[in-house]
Amino acid sequence: MVKTYIFLVGAIFCEVAGTMLLPVSQNFTKLIPTFALSIFYLCAFYLLTFVVNKLPIAIVYATWSGLGIFTIAILGYIFFKQTLAWQAVVGLFLIVIGVILVNSFTVKIS
Repeated sequence: MVKTYIFLVGAIFCEVAGTMLLPVSQNFTKLIPTFALSIFYLCAFYLLTFVVNKLPIAIVYATWSGLGIFTIAILGYIFFKQTLAWQAVVGLFLIVIGVILVNSFTVKIS
């Protein structure tokens, strides 16, 4: 089960890295960032294929998207100087709490 969550974290990392490269690719006009983000997205989906065999897809997608949103919002604030209202910050922490709750009561697929 630990290996499954390691793959899920890897998929989240790859998805976040790909998404953070979207503005850098400048509408896919910069070749290297475009290539890198494509590889990151492919790796993210590849890793997800292993995870959905062990956990329910609803739980996998909720975790992947929730933690991805949280991480991208924080990194967007740090690297791209995008502002976050206090309500958005509260919402992001509610997402994390929701992900924790969902995963706390998850039954693995047999």
